[in-house]
Amino acid sequence: MHALFSRLRYAGVGAAVFLSGCNMEVLNPKGDIGADEKSLILIALGLMAVVAIPVIAMTLWFAWRYRSTNKQATYAPTWSHSTKIEVVVWTIPAIIVAILAVITWRTSHTLDPYKPLASDAKPVTIQVVALDWKWLFVYPDYGVATVNEVAFPTDVPVNFQITSDSVMNAFFIPQLGSQIYAMAGMETKLHLIAREPGTYAGLSSNYSGEGFSDMHFQAIATSADGFKDWIAKAKATQAALNDDTYKALSAPSMKVPVAYYGSVAPDLFTHVINKYMNDMSHGDMPMPAHESADAKAAGDMPMQMDSHEGGEAMSSPVTPVKAEK
Repeated sequence: MHALFSRLRYAGVGAAVFLSGCNMEVLNPKGDIGADEKSLILIALGLMAVVAIPVIAMTLWFAWRYRSTNKQATYAPTWSHSTKIEVVVWTIPAIIVAILAVITWRTSHTLDPYKPLASDAKPVTIQVVALDWKWLFVYPDYGVATVNEVAFPTDVPVNFQITSDSVMNAFFIPQLGSQIYAMAGMETKLHLIAREPGTYAGLSSNYSGEGFSDMHFQAIATSADGFKDWIAKAKATQAALNDDTYKALSAPSMKVPVAYYGSVAPDLFTHVINKYMNDMSHGDMPMPAHESADAKAAGDMPMQMDSHEGGEAMSSPVTPVKAEK
């Protein structure tokens, strides 16, 4: 089976060559998860080629073979069945489905985004909050935060804890692999690792409103010393991410430049999740900032949402709910 997977993988490489002129970051992975997902793409491409290439070839051959001017072609107007053809058209798809079933079963477990990566190095925990329309990254072990820039050392697992303080978004670093949704009132997880230093593009891959197209960030993979220097640079920043500055940051804004915060309010990530839990416990559905502002101006603002404007939700003791995988 392993040999078959290897052959299918290299069968897909030939087709991928035709796409080499495109800037397809998923086919240029820089981490273990991204490399495994690239293999899946090539295997799927190879399996599709097993069906598509013969079908295309036979379509052209049949058009030539049974053209009206070819008087030597067999004419069988009452033909209706061929056991040989039936065996071929059913056996090949059955084999492909069986192969896909095995691959799906294996990879759904080995590439589970909630599954920690095996490593002797201590993981770096980064809390991610999707805002309108930017990304906030909090480093709870270092007491710093950044906007639209995230950094981590190479060869060290990164444990992303992800939520949203607005509508649903999708967190994605294509060259490192996997995308996962960020949802208000919930926590999702993603475990990645970078094997090569570099700056990789990150984005929201789920439409989330007017400023979605500029909701990008930079993911910097660097050496251990480089990461220490980056943390020191963030700590040296005088700006503090407290209740007031977070409230201003969470307001809708577009094309937000990179920003650093040298200190962060304790348990900020948990408070962001809990304020939506309070809303839902009172029967109110959470509203994103850019929608709630419009609703309030129109006089349709839910009463429970008003109680949060003074920062009361920031001290909520409710335990956050984690999203199901």
